[in-house]
Amino acid sequence: MNNPTPISDYLVPGRRAHLVGIGGVSMCPLAEVLLGKGLQVQGSDMSESETVKRLRSLGIPVAVGHNADNLGDCDLVIRTAAVHDGNPEIAGAIARGIPVYERAQAWGAIMRHYPNALCVAGTHGKTTTTSMCTHIFMAAEADPTVMIGGTLPMLHSGYRVGRGDTIILESCEYCNSFLSFFPTVAVILNVETDHLDFFKDLEDIKRSFRRFAELVPSSGRVIVNADNEGARSVAQGLDAFTFGLEPGAACTAVSLREEKGRPVFDIHVRGQFYAHAELRVYGRHNVSNALAAASAAYVLGLPGEAVEKGLGSFTGAGRRFEYKGSFNGAEIYDDYAHHPDELHALLTTARGLGYRRLVVAFQPHTYSRTSKLFDRFVEELKLPDTAILAEIFAARETNTQGISSADLCRNIPGAVYCSTLDKVTEQLRKTAQPGDLILTVGAGDIYRAGERLLEKDV
Repeated sequence: MNNPTPISDYLVPGRRAHLVGIGGVSMCPLAEVLLGKGLQVQGSDMSESETVKRLRSLGIPVAVGHNADNLGDCDLVIRTAAVHDGNPEIAGAIARGIPVYERAQAWGAIMRHYPNALCVAGTHGKTTTTSMCTHIFMAAEADPTVMIGGTLPMLHSGYRVGRGDTIILESCEYCNSFLSFFPTVAVILNVETDHLDFFKDLEDIKRSFRRFAELVPSSGRVIVNADNEGARSVAQGLDAFTFGLEPGAACTAVSLREEKGRPVFDIHVRGQFYAHAELRVYGRHNVSNALAAASAAYVLGLPGEAVEKGLGSFTGAGRRFEYKGSFNGAEIYDDYAHHPDELHALLTTARGLGYRRLVVAFQPHTYSRTSKLFDRFVEELKLPDTAILAEIFAARETNTQGISSADLCRNIPGAVYCSTLDKVTEQLRKTAQPGDLILTVGAGDIYRAGERLLEKDV
């Protein structure tokens, strides 16, 4: 909001902070951290939730619904990127001269107080890798503060507030949010074309990631995926620590094999054994994610034993190939994949698991992404035996492109278009056969279709 005063001047004991959208996945932990720093914290959210109940139990007042009167006598307002200037609380704050800051600015100011600020960025794989890092640092008894863009079963949430000297954050490039951070260790998993409702093109995305990498001080480390061309180009000229499956990376997998479909390998750093990994998640992409997490642990001085224990206890983050149940002899899993690269990794892994058929119910996420990456979505959605397409999940957008999932469907042989989630559920009900793997896929609410299918299985 172009405030002349840095947010750090307000994040001091006694100040009153109002959080708009306080029940959100990254706002709830922010509220707890600010409370722990001695601020008076209040907020609002659109609906009641378990998160809201938890915040109230901590003594944080939460109003349901957005109204300028909710601001009270607050000193500053913090909002998520999804809350726009037209929101009545934002408009009310502006009218009263109350400074408004972005959530990322608040997290950035907070992480400056941690000796180790581990920020995990990339077009995809962020949630899984951040979760793996969390397991490793918990195994090392480092008591980290954590903020993940999803639910981690170990935490029963997407965050924890620790007392150690490390903060671990999933760091998103959308709206350049991660440029408000102050990483001491920056992990760049991959750099691909995405979020074209904000970025102009791939080169614009690369410039953003380069600026992110340059935020790391000379005493810190930039960790880069040597197997990804976008990540390599972003790190060109930097003294980066590399990981990858191809020869030449500083951290790599040796003796990689599968046991019951899951990857088993040794992790070597600069030719020396560091840790043994027996993953409980599938796919080559998860080997890469594990190497990224191990690299972060290595540069921060954690022992290989913590890497072994942490990776060995990780069974996946919520909505990342998450088992939901079985219906008519078919096993149902759910996954958050919403970019063609993520779809490719998910579907190629799923095809190798030995099921009789692969049935995918996919919900594209945002009109802009579907339009800009249309041909790539078509190509990936030809991989399953049966593709069921839900209507596009709008998220923050309006359909100015005039695009529909029906357009995708016409380009995919045998695909079925469903205009509502109820129709997706009924189509899955008719399709499911013993031995099938059914995947509900997308970053919206497609998971509800699988859950409704299971509810009807009596």
